[in-house]
Amino acid sequence: MTTQSQSIENLIAKDAIRDLALLYSRGVDRKDPELLRDLYTKDATDTHGDTFDGTASDYVDFLEKAFPYMPYSGHHVCNHLISVDGDTAEGEVYALAYHILPDGQGGHIEDFMCVRYLDNYQKCDDGRWRFSKRVVTYDVRTQKPTDAKLWDQGEPGYELFQQSLFKRGIRS
Repeated sequence: MTTQSQSIENLIAKDAIRDLALLYSRGVDRKDPELLRDLYTKDATDTHGDTFDGTASDYVDFLEKAFPYMPYSGHHVCNHLISVDGDTAEGEVYALAYHILPDGQGGHIEDFMCVRYLDNYQKCDDGRWRFSKRVVTYDVRTQKPTDAKLWDQGEPGYELFQQSLFKRGIRS
């Protein structure tokens, strides 16, 4: 493969991997476990600081149990640096994660984190990139009581968008 065609292949891979990170955010924020399961290799692991360390499948189970108690979740991807080497890649994703969580006393707390996802990616047999390993580091975390007003407006994107990228569940 020529240097130019390899560069083009690397750009295509990086774009697919960036979509992967964005789809992860969407999967958590829209509470879509089917989508999340589709983003990892079968043998993937996920480590979220002191919150979770295990298989990606068990991590999605963990999230699915937490979803009913998380009235709001917003993951906002910032920088994403990726290095591709054939069918494997590594990346570092900077993100801001904001959640509204129950405080255990009938109210809510704001949970705000500046995180970095340290990722390993694998191009799978179907040609799609997936996470093979995620390790999350917390650079900053604050929690405080909040009286934030929550609006339950459903998810208008599921109705407004027609393309499969925005649909609930497994990517096509």
